[in-house]
Amino acid sequence: MPRPKTQTDADVLDAAHRLLHAEGPEALTFARLAFYCGLAPATLVQRFKSKDGLKQAALLHAWDKFDARTAELARQVPKTPAGAIKLLSALSGGYGGIEAYARGLLVLREDLSDPVLRARGAAWRRALSKALDQCFASSAGVPKDMGLLTASHWQGSLLWWGFEPTDDVRRYVEASLKRFIAAMLRD
Repeated sequence: MPRPKTQTDADVLDAAHRLLHAEGPEALTFARLAFYCGLAPATLVQRFKSKDGLKQAALLHAWDKFDARTAELARQVPKTPAGAIKLLSALSGGYGGIEAYARGLLVLREDLSDPVLRARGAAWRRALSKALDQCFASSAGVPKDMGLLTASHWQGSLLWWGFEPTDDVRRYVEASLKRFIAAMLRD
């Protein structure tokens, strides 16, 4: 008879995601995760079958949470250009300092390498772009894909911040987005 679960899969996947970000994708092993979450490695193998299955499950779980956070923020912000800045600045808050951001890029590599995870990223881009488009809907003269253009600028500003992380990431992103949007909304 199987033993009862002492932790939900969601709890284990949260621990796996923390491990991925703390120590990098190569550190995600059943033995290391067992240390992080307190379950036996054999229990983890039984639940997730393989290291690749575990990694994919952890990252899909993270995408679920990120999708929900994006949707919640999109509902909360005003449907204005300032609301777009507020949405993207809020999404920037979870990156932490430069070391955490750099480790996050290693995790992004995993998303880009797996077709299932890459599809989740593409779906998020579409949802985020649509939410940002709604923030520009009442602005005159904006390009058709202003949401995607703004999201692209946001991602670029995060990367440029990474090379010179002398300011808080949220302040840096906010200032960069304000300059970008002001330039795009000029008549």
